[in-house]
Amino acid sequence: MSAGGTPVGPGGTVAAGVAGSGGTGYDDVVVAAAEDLGKSYVLWSRPQDRLKQSLLGRFGRSQAQAFWALRHVNFSIRRGEAVGIVGRNGSGKSTLLEILAGTVAPTEGHVVLRGKVAALLELGSGFNPEFTGRENVFINGSILGLSGAEVRDRFEEIAAFADIGAFMEQPVRVYSSGMVMRLAFAVQAVVPKELLIVDEALSVGDEAFQQKCMAVMKRFQDDGGTVLLVSHGMQTIVRHCERCLLLHEGRLIADDEAKVVTDVYQKLIYTPRAQVGALLSDLERLGPRDLVARADRAEVAAGGQGDAAPPPSGASDWFDPEMPRPMEVSYGNGDAAIEEPGFYSLDGRRVNVVVAGRRYVWRYRAVFRADSFGVNFGMMLKTIDGVDVAGLSSDREFMTFPRLEAGTVMDVAFEFQLNVVPDTYLLNAGVGGVVADNFTYLARRVDVQMIKVLPADLRPRHGIAELDHAVRCTRVAPVDAG
Repeated sequence: MSAGGTPVGPGGTVAAGVAGSGGTGYDDVVVAAAEDLGKSYVLWSRPQDRLKQSLLGRFGRSQAQAFWALRHVNFSIRRGEAVGIVGRNGSGKSTLLEILAGTVAPTEGHVVLRGKVAALLELGSGFNPEFTGRENVFINGSILGLSGAEVRDRFEEIAAFADIGAFMEQPVRVYSSGMVMRLAFAVQAVVPKELLIVDEALSVGDEAFQQKCMAVMKRFQDDGGTVLLVSHGMQTIVRHCERCLLLHEGRLIADDEAKVVTDVYQKLIYTPRAQVGALLSDLERLGPRDLVARADRAEVAAGGQGDAAPPPSGASDWFDPEMPRPMEVSYGNGDAAIEEPGFYSLDGRRVNVVVAGRRYVWRYRAVFRADSFGVNFGMMLKTIDGVDVAGLSSDREFMTFPRLEAGTVMDVAFEFQLNVVPDTYLLNAGVGGVVADNFTYLARRVDVQMIKVLPADLRPRHGIAELDHAVRCTRVAPVDAG
């Protein structure tokens, strides 16, 4: 990439600046563009093959293979857009961002950038772990083009945003990953820029800090800045981006409205491997919008229209054995264990692909290993990016279990109507009790099961909750033409 909008190709150097069209054929409102972009890496079967090749040079027989992390990628991003990038791990997302940020040169094709780029790609990149936070602010600010006087003028603002207190004077090596992220984003927040690139970095911060970062990104965009955001949280992409790019095995396979592309991505990751080729062919032939519309029509045809009458048994929901297992976290004091968690239809079938608006049962078995007191059973339904949707517990239903002896086995079932919009959700299970006068988790399993919720009809949804609504618009008087 280069200043003035001049494209830089393989092996090109990185510069930044703001200029007009520069003869590239792009309108001034285009901030970033990729032209047949590709990046190849050399893979060696064995470490000694690399050494042998370096010793023999061009006279040796190469044992290397080329791996294309990106190939034939084309897009342009306009000033003021917030664009998401999604794809499986290894799809080329980070490689693309590294090329845009100037830390990696493309193997083929060109990148055109206008203006300064600020990138949050890796935690603490550019920070020296032996230097204090204050010293790293000045070093990082200098790397990003600020003079010492400019950093001094902005330092109090940076320190307030990072909000790490006395740790600002401590070596970065003693920081937690969240503190490093706070400091890195605080510096980037005050640096003049036209394009802000964020690669999954905000996931390490607490909720308050994430909200603060999102507010800064929104204000930056409102002022004409451009945001490129990588996230595995589909709700994050839909909430903060108007548009989304989908990468698959190094190729750009969809570029459209954020909700449309995230729907395609969800379909891609939950499609059995044997059917992925057919899905990609359909995507190329139909495009993202028609593919999603066709899938919605097929799901509605299979599951009915969501009326009060129940659908035919087995026609609406099913169990997908290839659905990915979430990254479960388990903890507790060990006085109880949670076993056999499962999501069930009312007729007793275990399911994980379900239909919005219907009733289901979340069930697990609690096995008590020690006498337990003041026992409470609970569950939580939340979005894939961690937003709590609803929590239920036995004590809120005025069920009391003052004492359960060791060896007791309890079957716990929460039946509820799944009034949520179509998306992917996670389920938690928990058993609590009173130990030494304090509430304690005897066992808790977080993100123990994933479910995919299908739409009950073709109406578009927004938000999280499904309100089972009716809308009436009635004209009560004619328009007065006078």
